[in-house]
Amino acid sequence: MAGIQELQFFRYRHAMADVDSRPPVIGLPVPDDVAPSSPDLLTLGRRIRHHRTQRGMTLDRLGAAVGVTASQLSLVENGHREPRLSLLRAVAGALQVDVAELLSPEPPSRRAALEIALDRAQRSTLYAATGLPTVRVTRSLPTEALEALVGLHAELTRRADAAIATPEEARRATTALRRWMRERDNHLPEIEDAAEDMLRRGGYTSGALTHRSVALMAQHLGFTLIHVDDLPHSTRTVTDLANGRIYLPPASIPGGHGLRALALQAIAHRVLGHERPRSYGDFLRQRVEIAYFASACLLPRTAAIAYLTEAKRAKNLAVEDFRDAFGVTHETAAQRMTNLLTSHLGVPLHFMRVGDDGALYKGYENDGMPLPTDSTGAIEGQVVCRQWPARMAFTQRDRTTEYHQYIDTPAGTYWASTQTGSGSGGGFSISIGVPFASASWFRGRETRVRTRSTCPDPTCCRRPEPALAERWSPHAWPSAAVHAHVLAPLPSGTFPGVDESEVFAFLDAHAER
Repeated sequence: MAGIQELQFFRYRHAMADVDSRPPVIGLPVPDDVAPSSPDLLTLGRRIRHHRTQRGMTLDRLGAAVGVTASQLSLVENGHREPRLSLLRAVAGALQVDVAELLSPEPPSRRAALEIALDRAQRSTLYAATGLPTVRVTRSLPTEALEALVGLHAELTRRADAAIATPEEARRATTALRRWMRERDNHLPEIEDAAEDMLRRGGYTSGALTHRSVALMAQHLGFTLIHVDDLPHSTRTVTDLANGRIYLPPASIPGGHGLRALALQAIAHRVLGHERPRSYGDFLRQRVEIAYFASACLLPRTAAIAYLTEAKRAKNLAVEDFRDAFGVTHETAAQRMTNLLTSHLGVPLHFMRVGDDGALYKGYENDGMPLPTDSTGAIEGQVVCRQWPARMAFTQRDRTTEYHQYIDTPAGTYWASTQTGSGSGGGFSISIGVPFASASWFRGRETRVRTRSTCPDPTCCRRPEPALAERWSPHAWPSAAVHAHVLAPLPSGTFPGVDESEVFAFLDAHAER
């Protein structure tokens, strides 16, 4: 008999580490931050308490019968201490039940199940984060009140899970916004008008936008640009609405488009009348709008259209020339072309930012280019065909200038200009492409480089050659490089990803300076 009891106890000890062995308790999800053993210890403790009270025994009386103090037994009954097998046998003997009865995974009653669920919930960091006191469960607490409390905790957990389960929501919102922009040829006249108005107020006349003009634009709105070296790590800029300050990082001070773009995006929130985002869709739309405003200021509509019109007339359109004329990055110049070439010059086109691993990070098209998508229509993270210019550019030895190439696809033939670069996240390429008929307007159209793609057909570039597959398939065991951002939940909050505690402390520290 003792051997059977020891085997039962052994199984009990190991079952506590097995998630699948946990019995469901009133439908409340098990918090991830509660130790795996907690629910089983609670069940064991509640079963001991159930049999003790059924026999009318106090903790003192049971403690005296088994040779331990009442306080020690209380810890066991509340799931805070795991009893030794010898103590468990003694308790079972005193209560006149089998050890197996105490080790049963099922709560002894519905009320006990509710008590276990509430105890579990109140131990979670999710509840601790609310700052609310824990409810002490006593015999005088009505069962109906217990049910209400457990139900409230279940809803709290459900909402927390929904908040972190937003990558799908983000993909849907991103896809919807991309389609909305495509319908408008990536052109937003209202923001163009707002940008031109602010440029006039900043004294802009021609050429590249100066830092001085950006500062004057901020001043017109009642803000001062201030550079600090302690900007919260989760932010790019911080705007103090109470004191009229826009804080920027010191790394931007030497020059380049970085300072101007960051300041312009902060200014854009005020110019465009943004309110606190109510959803991730709101947040995403605002990000797109402030980025559009910044690029519309850095490459002003009137001057940019005049430049592009002359380049088209000369059949010499080139992203690198457009970039250098206004002193911006290659990516900004390429994206600005998507705003203006179709709406003002009648040229349909596509844009892509692709990582050196082949993943598509940003994309836009109104020319029919078959960008890779998942089943929901999202393009982000999809792998681009190896034959496309966006990836072929990585195979070139000379990457100092733009790479030009034609590509035959199931949707037709396209021409593209691609520039590679590198950043903190690794290598990337920026591509601007057009249908074959529109290539005549661009420099690099005379290239003889031409490839063929049949993607998404797997035989195009994803399926290995049969001979190599036959030779190596039984012997290969690669370890994938997992992208951490794929596994991480989307940040939640009014401004996703921002540490508000750090931001408020930062503003408070600088308010008196």
